[in-house]
Amino acid sequence: MDPSKSPNAPGWTSDEKTTMGQTPPPPYQDHPQYPNPGYPPANLQGYGSPQYGGPAYGQQPYPTGAGQQYPGYPGVATVTVQPTVYVTRPPLEHPVNDYLCYSVFTLLCCCLPLGIAALIYSISAREANHAGDQLAAERSSRMARILNHVSLGIGLTLVILSIIYVVVVSSSLH
Repeated sequence: MDPSKSPNAPGWTSDEKTTMGQTPPPPYQDHPQYPNPGYPPANLQGYGSPQYGGPAYGQQPYPTGAGQQYPGYPGVATVTVQPTVYVTRPPLEHPVNDYLCYSVFTLLCCCLPLGIAALIYSISAREANHAGDQLAAERSSRMARILNHVSLGIGLTLVILSIIYVVVVSSSLH
């Protein structure tokens, strides 16, 4: 490879383009002394370092599909890969009330901190309904309802107190 030439310049051979100055990997070699391809023999004497044999990399290629045998090893059993199965519950048939609209109302109109907490519990109840978890849905729904009622009570109390204050202040000025 001539460094004065650019990679796209005419005059480069296909060998120079493919290797780009790197050595090719070592050729595949079969090692009949190893019963399992890609693994060294077991060292049962102690905790010594593993002895890897063969060329520089020492690994065999993986089989391309399930149920194939390793080439050159007729006594090795076939490998079968099983798919992973995830078990999920379906959404609840009769979902628990999540009080989401009530939570948004109390968040915007009554008491902001309790409205935020009620909104979080409402969303948690909705997610538990979709996940099929009846117990968690009921618990989150109950807490959202309690927080919404408290927030509404605080909001109404503040509105009533502010009306009374305005009436008292305005009547004392006249």
